[in-house]
Amino acid sequence: MEHSISGKISVKSMVMVGMFAAFLAVMSQISLPMPTGVPITIQVFAVALVGVVLGWKLGLAAVVVYILIGAVGAPVFANFQGGIQIIAGTAGGYILSWPVMTALCGIRPRLDNSRMNLAVNIVFALIGLVICEGVGALQWALLTEGDLRAIMIYSLTAFIPKDIVLTVLAVVIGRQVRRLVERAGGM
Repeated sequence: MEHSISGKISVKSMVMVGMFAAFLAVMSQISLPMPTGVPITIQVFAVALVGVVLGWKLGLAAVVVYILIGAVGAPVFANFQGGIQIIAGTAGGYILSWPVMTALCGIRPRLDNSRMNLAVNIVFALIGLVICEGVGALQWALLTEGDLRAIMIYSLTAFIPKDIVLTVLAVVIGRQVRRLVERAGGM
């Protein structure tokens, strides 16, 4: 991450944060609405990819910018929705946990073995996914006065298997994208 002489974030870093917040907004529109109010999306892929490519600090910034843009009403959340009511609704726990997932995905292990670096990256990403799924299910259950166990069982069939695959893919692809961006002088 580049900083200016005064210690502030560089214009290049700000542009990367904005571009990846926009990337999240675009990826969020690939979704399948569900009668439960929580759509099936590939947002987890985008959230993980942002962290892996940008690292934990800039990735965290990009996700927070995305959430704030959505919170003020811009239609950046799934199915072109926006507003604080989405964050306060049944899908809100998932959205609110994305900064944690992104930060965990953005941790860059610096081991001597590249396979171990990949394995550690995947483990941190999957821990982030567990946190995301847990917080999301908890808020969903609290708001609907639903059975947390039933929601977790539903999540295990509708979300979690797909999200595990998407998270691992995001780590593998994100590491390659990060190398390309670094070679091009992007970060």
